[in-house]
Amino acid sequence: MTHIGSAARAAVLGIVLAAGVTAPAASEMVLNAAMGAADLGSLDPHRTASTQDKAIIGWMFNGLVRFKPGSLNPADIEPDIAERWESSPDKKTWKFFLRKGVMFHGGYGELTAEDVVFSIERAANPKTSAFSSDFRAIESITAIDPYTVEVKFKNNVPSPLGIFTNFQGGNIVSKKAVEKLGDEFRSKAVGTGPFAYSEYQRNQAVTLVGHKEYFRGKPKLDKVVYRYIPSDASRDLAYQNGEVDLIYGRADQRWVERMKSQPKTVLQIFGPGELGHLHLNMTKKPLDDLRVRQAIAHAVDRGQLVKFRGASVFRPAVSIVPEGYLGTDENAPLLQHDLAKAKALLAEAGHKDGVTIKAIQTSQPSMLTLMEVVQAQLKRAGINLQFEVVDHPTFHAQIRKDLSDLVYYSSARFPIADMHLTQYFHSRSIVGTPTGVTNFSHCNVADAEIDAARVETDPAKQLELWKVAQRKVIEAVCGVPLVANTQVWAHRANFDLGYELKGSLSLGPMLTENSTFK
Repeated sequence: MTHIGSAARAAVLGIVLAAGVTAPAASEMVLNAAMGAADLGSLDPHRTASTQDKAIIGWMFNGLVRFKPGSLNPADIEPDIAERWESSPDKKTWKFFLRKGVMFHGGYGELTAEDVVFSIERAANPKTSAFSSDFRAIESITAIDPYTVEVKFKNNVPSPLGIFTNFQGGNIVSKKAVEKLGDEFRSKAVGTGPFAYSEYQRNQAVTLVGHKEYFRGKPKLDKVVYRYIPSDASRDLAYQNGEVDLIYGRADQRWVERMKSQPKTVLQIFGPGELGHLHLNMTKKPLDDLRVRQAIAHAVDRGQLVKFRGASVFRPAVSIVPEGYLGTDENAPLLQHDLAKAKALLAEAGHKDGVTIKAIQTSQPSMLTLMEVVQAQLKRAGINLQFEVVDHPTFHAQIRKDLSDLVYYSSARFPIADMHLTQYFHSRSIVGTPTGVTNFSHCNVADAEIDAARVETDPAKQLELWKVAQRKVIEAVCGVPLVANTQVWAHRANFDLGYELKGSLSLGPMLTENSTFK
């Protein structure tokens, strides 16, 4: 049976046409999804870390390996583009044997080892990738033949398979498409996943179509319309009116309770926990003074933040690495809420009348509302946090130019401690440097421990190194971890993802060839 939404077909068509989105043909099975963002950031998987892009990219691309749909357990990594692999006894040389007949979208032909080598080299290049530091241990990657790729590492890494999953830099792109499309690859990216780019309408939607040559089988969905609706109220109304079937949720208790009351609705609350930090730029006054950074940490009340957003979806941070990751120090010595101590530290630092800190802040509702609470908390300690609110793509661009004294950044990564430590607190990742990614604080106090842990083959020693690294970063107050929010989405009860959703690194439900309407 054809599905275009839960409302009557004529009503839905009227709404869709009014919004400027191409109407589905009578015979198509179409999923209408709504994301809480104003527009596309980029579909290039090697360049974007924006929340609104991760979900749709997950529907378009494959890696050499993947997590089983719905899982975040590294033990569940399974074949994807590579049908099998083998490694040398020292784990420094890996061979991946590719499936034959894996076809790219848009007539770009069969994927070969040349595309894999191109993709990984591109992901490892700071000029073409936001995730180059993840691949710095690679010494060489070579196409042995059209269906065999050999990767040699300079040294051991914590999770060799992890960096080749279908996540961020591990996504495989078409060499021909990148070279032909140039800058247009941002909005017309070409992968091998179950859904392929069809159309982009600025500030409105990206439309994907089922990839008929997908190596796991033709998708049951013919089309996916991924709409951009930044307003929470408008997005909720679109769902209630039957315009959309899958909706990005607001991570707070009230939204959860409201969606629970919606008829024939499935609420999805899943991992990974997206941990938010206040990254404090230690090169800028007054944040170059440890006492000021300590005052900020003591002024923050994590318990109040959890109450504000809801215990169903938020948890207080336990360390600078998210709870539940391999290597997280669950008993890390985070500075606790103490308003009197915060004021005393400011006075000791010569700011008894208070201090002003300026920050560039995204207009994305879930992030902005939380930061407004933090702003009020800091104000009680005499810390005046001034926002320059910009749209989400502009936010990402400006914070990477080192333009903000304080950066609130919320993210999920591959679930081992190394990822957060390397990307946020190692000197190689300092923004504005050739290998810069997301070290907005300019932290460098735990480089030795982070590097040593990456190559340590003794699991117990590796865990201890990660623990020491976390404690050093916390003592320097490079950043203040706030709270971790789970991912919150909802969909029609008659829509079946095709698997049990427990977690998704793309921060949204994965759509597979088996996703369909019942």
